[in-house]
Amino acid sequence: MTSNMILVLMFGSLTLFMLTGLPIAFVLGGLSLLFTVTLWEPNAVIVLVLQIFDTMKSEALLAIPLFILMACILQRSGVIEDLYRAMELWFGRLKGGLAIGTVIICVVMAAMTGVVGAAVTAMGILALPEMLRRGYKPELALGTICASGTLGILIPPSVLTIVYAVTAQISIGQMLIAGIVPGLILAALYIAYIIVVGWVKPEWVPLDPSTRKAPLREKLVALKALVIPAMLIVMILGSIFFGIATPTESAAVGVAGALLPSLIKRRWERGMLRGAATDALKATAMILWITLGAKAYVAIFTGLGGADTLLQFIQGLDVNRWLILAAMMLLLVFLGTVLDELGIILLTVPVFLPIVRLLGFDELWFGVLYAITIQMGYISPPFGYTLFYIKGTLPSHIGMNAVYWGILPFFGLQFVGLLICAAFPDLVTYLPRLMASR
Repeated sequence: MTSNMILVLMFGSLTLFMLTGLPIAFVLGGLSLLFTVTLWEPNAVIVLVLQIFDTMKSEALLAIPLFILMACILQRSGVIEDLYRAMELWFGRLKGGLAIGTVIICVVMAAMTGVVGAAVTAMGILALPEMLRRGYKPELALGTICASGTLGILIPPSVLTIVYAVTAQISIGQMLIAGIVPGLILAALYIAYIIVVGWVKPEWVPLDPSTRKAPLREKLVALKALVIPAMLIVMILGSIFFGIATPTESAAVGVAGALLPSLIKRRWERGMLRGAATDALKATAMILWITLGAKAYVAIFTGLGGADTLLQFIQGLDVNRWLILAAMMLLLVFLGTVLDELGIILLTVPVFLPIVRLLGFDELWFGVLYAITIQMGYISPPFGYTLFYIKGTLPSHIGMNAVYWGILPFFGLQFVGLLICAAFPDLVTYLPRLMASR
């Protein structure tokens, strides 16, 4: 069988089985075994075994369960509720203040946990009812929560970023730091949009006349809710940036720091820790199964000549390299509506990176564009993952149509952020270069 036929068969069968709704880990693993036996030879199964062994002994992947455990502990410690109350005091009497506060909280949560589902669900439970009670336009409230919640894909400590760096075989620390400025750019775009809406369409973000004006003393006291999050962010990102600790070591420090709120609030109990550990175990197991399946699939795809055929096809195209990059980004947006971010990375990065190197693009810079594009896929209707996270928190009188219309302006803002990072690569690469020079 020719390499072209193998390429079509592998991608065609993968697409077909993904559309059936089967778990991506089993689809990848099952197809890998099937193609190895039928298209290669039975003895080549040893390649799959070696890929599994190589993945399971990877020290870099140790950071993933630690960061997930940290997120699970923080979710059960009451830190998020305290943050929301503080933001409500500071921004509650501004036009669009609750929406702006929601964006800020999502930035802080992203820098603490890097878990999208936790941010979207928490804000759907805490912020959405309060914004609706005050008369906020549902579409604006929902769009703000969905878009801001995805900042955990980009802002470190992002599990997605770690998986990308391990798969691309580049520095995890530099890749984590590269997401800081682009993440803040996106958050600034969201806040600017909310401010403009408050000025142009004040009826979309009405002020609640019953909201009392909190004295400055009370506002300052409420800021103590930021102490532990700020401490965690400095401990994790600061230790990575200044080379004090590796990402895995900083993750371990983050877990220890995440225990502090539960101790201070006297919420420390065996059940809380057991529940957090169980949630982390489930999430980690899912990630590792996907990792194993994807590693095996890519190994067989490369071994059968699929990667070489794809590179030869790209080389033969007489088009601008930016058009090829744009085509890859569009594919990622589509995949983001049907796959989780880890499956997308493990499946596409080994295929895309040789193309990126061939075209002469920076791998760190491409990784950030990659993350922003996956964010866009995460809020793309009708199947974006974030839309289903928020669906579980919707009141009965609000349907998914409001969610779909609400995310459209923010999808456009993410596209603007993508263009800014693409046009000005130094925004992405400056901090990693500064880190490397230390």
